[in-house]
Amino acid sequence: MKITGIETFLMAAGPPQGSGGKTEGGSGTMATATGLPFGTTRHWLFIEIHTDAGIAGVGEGSGWPLVVEAAVRDLTPNLIGEDPTHIERLWLKLRGAMGNHGMTGTVGGGALSAIEMALWDIKGKVLGVPVWNLLGGKVRDRIRVYAHASTPEHARDCVALGYRALKTGGVARPLEKVAQLREAVGPDIDLCVDLHGPPDLTVKDAMVLGRELEKYRLLFWEEPVSCENWEGLARLRDAVAIPLATGERLATVWEFQRLLAQGCADIVQPDTGRCGGILQMRKVAALAEAVFATMAPHSGSLGPIGEYAALHVMASIPNALILERFSHDWPMRELVATPPVQVVDGHIVVPDRPGLGVELVKPEAARYPSGHNAGLRPDAGSGTYEAGTFTEGVQVQTRWRRARYFGL
Repeated sequence: MKITGIETFLMAAGPPQGSGGKTEGGSGTMATATGLPFGTTRHWLFIEIHTDAGIAGVGEGSGWPLVVEAAVRDLTPNLIGEDPTHIERLWLKLRGAMGNHGMTGTVGGGALSAIEMALWDIKGKVLGVPVWNLLGGKVRDRIRVYAHASTPEHARDCVALGYRALKTGGVARPLEKVAQLREAVGPDIDLCVDLHGPPDLTVKDAMVLGRELEKYRLLFWEEPVSCENWEGLARLRDAVAIPLATGERLATVWEFQRLLAQGCADIVQPDTGRCGGILQMRKVAALAEAVFATMAPHSGSLGPIGEYAALHVMASIPNALILERFSHDWPMRELVATPPVQVVDGHIVVPDRPGLGVELVKPEAARYPSGHNAGLRPDAGSGTYEAGTFTEGVQVQTRWRRARYFGL
């Protein structure tokens, strides 16, 4: 069996329902010709690898889908005529092919992830077994998931749907948001807070915030300072009695090795579509296991195929904590890939179909052509910037208002 070609399917994806027409990192609600809000920056990149045996495999790449698509196309000649079942060898070949361009990064990681994921899908179909079976078999039959909720009303809706873990995000008044959610859902629901790695939040201010959050008994807090501030993450992990989570922007086992070796995380969050592939994610899990850390993969920007891949990894590792998902995502998520996953009692049942167990519905993917895929700046009134500094465009902000907020 030989690889004969790769198709790519890049589509604009709408924001999750209930998000006010906003995607993470984007803004604006004006409708466009596609029916999506103006300024939509979430895109999904799917690929399909074809073989001369008539067996095709699907994958998904994230990180910067518009650019990742170009990387996949550039790498494709390296795969034509190759046996798709030799996954590790082909991964090494592709990584070597991009080596002269610099460090892998999440764009390279996204291309590797999409291709490698599709190779696993092919291999599982050839052997007639699900991918988790090829990763060592199942440790568990279902995967716990958490939903996103920013208001008490949405939190109660999620709990009514069976979710027993919720996450809220943003850097604007997180203490109030967490307090409101805890009051709304009671003491038995796990809560998490994502601060999105704000480069302007100093370690000392984050430390004050974290200690105030301790009383809410969070499952974890995510990226309280910039994800590039490794020393700061390590200091916060020691100073605040809340498990610290990070890693969604990293690619390959080498980046995660450094993260864990420097004591930066209790919970690692590789993104299945950009970390380098299913086997890379499995290796990251092994690194985390060795230092008693757990896995909670990032899935906020991923489409349904990447989510399926995460399920196979989580099923096969001993240190799986929880998987991210939107409880009310864009409706097209349920149509662009089949069958859609089902959440029951806050868990997703591990698929048992050959390969990844999901197929791309190509006509649906074609309905929403790609558009602008770079993140947009927040609105001037979003609370991200100090008054009078929005036009400066700098990331590092003064701490005057934050100092008043924390009582510093």
